[in-house]
Amino acid sequence: MKYVSMFDKIDLHLIRVLHTVLTERSVSRAALRMGMYQPAVSAALKRLRELAGDPLLVRSGSGMVPTVAGLRMIEPAADILRSAEVLFSDARSFDPATAHHTFSLAASDYLDPFFLPQLVSQLKSAAPHCPIDIHPLSRDSDYRNHLAQGTVDVVIGNWAQPPDDLHLGRLFGDEVVCLVSNQHPAARRGWDVEAWLGAEHIAPTPTHPGARGFIDDHLATLGMVRNITARCPHFGLIPAMVAGSLLVLTTGRQYCERFVGTLPVQVLPCPVPFPRMMYYQLWHERTHASTAGRWLREQIKGVAASLRRPEPDPVANGNHSQGASA
Repeated sequence: MKYVSMFDKIDLHLIRVLHTVLTERSVSRAALRMGMYQPAVSAALKRLRELAGDPLLVRSGSGMVPTVAGLRMIEPAADILRSAEVLFSDARSFDPATAHHTFSLAASDYLDPFFLPQLVSQLKSAAPHCPIDIHPLSRDSDYRNHLAQGTVDVVIGNWAQPPDDLHLGRLFGDEVVCLVSNQHPAARRGWDVEAWLGAEHIAPTPTHPGARGFIDDHLATLGMVRNITARCPHFGLIPAMVAGSLLVLTTGRQYCERFVGTLPVQVLPCPVPFPRMMYYQLWHERTHASTAGRWLREQIKGVAASLRRPEPDPVANGNHSQGASA
């Protein structure tokens, strides 16, 4: 009887408030994300604290952090919310024109400057009542944990060795090239490996301290180190920085060529041989069978296909082909 009494006091809305407050670590941010007034979220949190016999979220310095009990509740709460969503969405199938489902994805901006704008446009056109949350893949992001907890549905980016504990769909591969200003000496006379390594390079800010990206990981296998003199967390701003300096950006051809003609820059071959940069979407087992999740992954795959350059099918990547379907 005690169990039934406790169960009667809990509803799905309270579970949603619990999960959102604990993951956002802020009542005000949780209210904004849920489209609620802050006093209503505070009142729900008060009820949750009474039910749990624990404060759940406490102040630490200038912010808030979950208690030990609160941390233990995050994943079970995500499981309940995802299960409830799958229970009803799969029962009625997914109709994007009428659905009210929130799509949440984390994406690198390395792919193509047109990718996210075109994806959002397509999603809003096909599913006009579905909110879209886009999260950056920053140095603070733990995308495995976010996928496991249901904070994001899909992660999109490039990995030399994609994680084998997640479902994977290949989007495209791209040639590694260099973007330089029209005034860069290499634009006139070319360069060899030594000149390229010694040039002033700009690179994205590492995802976490000590991390190396695709370019520097490969250089390390060759016993090489390039001269990085600038880092920027905003990849979309780097081409303009290259245009006004002697900095060199080394990344995928598809990304670089979007800026040729709109900025005083040009694409040069890289004198160091690199394998192709491979771009993927990753998702967790919890959303693998979801009809809404499958629909989202198909949209992502379709937009990537519409933007990519024609390329040969790389046989070398056949070992990932089994997970390439959305």
